[in-house]
Amino acid sequence: MGVETFTATIALIGIVILVASLLSGIVERTGIPQVAIFLILGLTLGPFGLAVFDLALESPALRAISILALVLVLFSDAISLDLAEVRRNARLALLVLGPGSLIPAALIAVAATFMLGLHWAAAAIVGASLASTDPVLLRGLIRRQDVPTQARLALRLESGMNDVVLLPIVVLSMLFLRTPSEEHASATRLALGLFVLGPGAGVLVGLVGITLLDRVRKKVGVRRDYESLYALGVAFTAFALAEAAGGSGFLAAFAAGMTVAALDVELCDCFLDYGEATAEMFLLLTFVAFGASLIWRGLEVASLRTVLFALFALSVRTLVLFPVLKLSGLDRHSLRVVAWFGPRGLSTLLLVLLPVFDGIPNSAQLFTICALVVVMSVVLHGSAIGLIVRRAPPVALGASPLSPALAGAAPIVTTPDAAPRPVVTAQARESADDGEGAEGELPERITIDEMQELQRAGEPVYLLDVRTERTFGTDPFIAQGALRMPPDDALRLATAHRIPWKATLVAYCA
Repeated sequence: MGVETFTATIALIGIVILVASLLSGIVERTGIPQVAIFLILGLTLGPFGLAVFDLALESPALRAISILALVLVLFSDAISLDLAEVRRNARLALLVLGPGSLIPAALIAVAATFMLGLHWAAAAIVGASLASTDPVLLRGLIRRQDVPTQARLALRLESGMNDVVLLPIVVLSMLFLRTPSEEHASATRLALGLFVLGPGAGVLVGLVGITLLDRVRKKVGVRRDYESLYALGVAFTAFALAEAAGGSGFLAAFAAGMTVAALDVELCDCFLDYGEATAEMFLLLTFVAFGASLIWRGLEVASLRTVLFALFALSVRTLVLFPVLKLSGLDRHSLRVVAWFGPRGLSTLLLVLLPVFDGIPNSAQLFTICALVVVMSVVLHGSAIGLIVRRAPPVALGASPLSPALAGAAPIVTTPDAAPRPVVTAQARESADDGEGAEGELPERITIDEMQELQRAGEPVYLLDVRTERTFGTDPFIAQGALRMPPDDALRLATAHRIPWKATLVAYCA
């Protein structure tokens, strides 16, 4: 039986990777919620379908998957933040994370108390969990360049930081739901672990990890794709250290990500290039696990009272954000987008599972209530995101003025030919002589003069600005005639620009 379970688990992981990869283009073009697809996949493989697997709320496997997923959510949220961008938009960030998150949480908690008859602490857990907007559902919308810049910024700030604001509410509320035999003196230890030991362990692991990586980079070099795995190692190590010290491993993971984001931009970009895809696959696997049977338990408690509560929980954020975000100076279109698109999904389910794993009495009821809201949110917000994508205008093609920084850049050239022409500058040769880079991995480099010579010869040459959004934000100029091609959106933009298959691509990132 153990072998069969192991085989089913491996098969499930493989199916998730295959489906996510094959449907990525369709999801991007049509706006169909990727989460909805994997919930249906879970339903197909679960006990109501092929009965390949099923996870109960008390399952150790569900506990492990959920804890790892929440660590990844918090760490990814933190490391993806551009702290310079947060500082430039401090007023917007404070409005979104303060009244924009806490007021909806409080109002939902009050509604849960009076409409559902929950204990005030249980209602606080439901309110905090349902005030959390889901970064997985929002990711496709935030990546779209045709969504207003201000709207993308506000949603990115909210989905990237509100979990860490709401998590302490859930953990502290759990203290008041424990049995009377448990000591209330543990409140002091819990607060110490939440606000001191957890963040402290995260900062410590982040600093040590960055220091070690920097020394190894300078001496022998580190492959870029392995740096992304290194970032994941930092997250899990921070979690483990904090839990061993009696602190909050979740806040440690977030603090470690914030430390990396503040001190090592290169490691952040490596994680966004490679590690984020790994984290996203695991989060989609978590949706499949919930979709087998657990999330559909929310439909079992559907009644007039619970549906009315769910509708209130989904609308209260919009009602709060409209007056709150008017103080931020957002334009009307961006305000509408931000106020409406607040999907509840994986973050909500992971937060409300914490009291279940802690053995809090009647906590399964809290999960089923939140599961009903999540199902309704996937339908309502997911369909609206698809509508926005289908109505989106075509990508604008154009050029920007020459950046002064380009004069010293050494662009990398790639060609689709079977035997690419070796064009290497003196700078690249010196780097090779110094031992930088492994043999066979040295990219072709070309000077600006050499590129212009190819253009004069009539060859199809396309100049691409491939800087990450984080780097581009510090210098929003691109070379004259260049196409903006951020690495996480390159395929769609290349198709939109109709770049010929046999063209020569010259990419620069400095």
